[in-house]
Amino acid sequence: MPKTVAIGVQNFEKIIERNYFYIDKTHFIKEWWESGDEVTLITRPRRFGKTLNMSMLEVFFSIDYAEKWNLFSGLSIQNDEKYKKLQGTYPVISLSFARIKETDYGKTKTKICEVLRNEYIKYYFLRDSDVLTDADRDTFDRILSKDVDETDATSAIYQLSDFLYRYYGKEVLILLDEYDTPMQEAYVNGFWDELTAFTRSFFNSTFKTNPYLERGIMTGITRVSKESVFSDLNNLKVVTTTSDEYADSFGFTEDEVFTALREYGYEDKKEEIKSWYD
Repeated sequence: MPKTVAIGVQNFEKIIERNYFYIDKTHFIKEWWESGDEVTLITRPRRFGKTLNMSMLEVFFSIDYAEKWNLFSGLSIQNDEKYKKLQGTYPVISLSFARIKETDYGKTKTKICEVLRNEYIKYYFLRDSDVLTDADRDTFDRILSKDVDETDATSAIYQLSDFLYRYYGKEVLILLDEYDTPMQEAYVNGFWDELTAFTRSFFNSTFKTNPYLERGIMTGITRVSKESVFSDLNNLKVVTTTSDEYADSFGFTEDEVFTALREYGYEDKKEEIKSWYD
């Protein structure tokens, strides 16, 4: 019996555990990891599976999922013993700016700080651990407050990376999904310069001058100009829709679509569907 096609589910763990229809994209894990790129920006249109792939990366690499190798049962990554040993071995900071669609700079900064605060709440156990000093706890508490200043906000992920590194003894992976959503709102609503200054500082401390970073990856719809938010990121690998890298990791290939049509009894519709797509 064909699996349920669940619309809008972007959580990898939920899709696998509920046995929903899923096209195997776990080869993306290997391609990204073996590239060796320190920070990767991948741009794709909406509805191309960016968020789902980021969720997959988190589930694969995060220490929080160390006992979840079974989630990859039957998928291509399972056939590689090297990756079985790699799964669940890194501290992961996972952020999304998808819901930051405010119409002025103040509200946008507040929403970004809320995203940062939620990540600190996730790792609250660090606050009272022996690896933090009293000064570190003061920093932790300032990020958790509702009145975070820009200096603390732009360095929040840098600081959290440091705390995680001290606790686990390993550099962190940083995943940032839909990095450009607030940038689009800033452009439309006239606070581009303010947000660009904030974002440039945030990206620099998070992805460029962060000695506790193992790898970073960002996704978005657009490639914001290097002269604005990425001016300091000379370690950035940019992958667009015209790049060869990860070409079959986002969206569906023709073979994947035709295979799905056969599975669901619509093989006779493939030429019609091909014409829609093309």
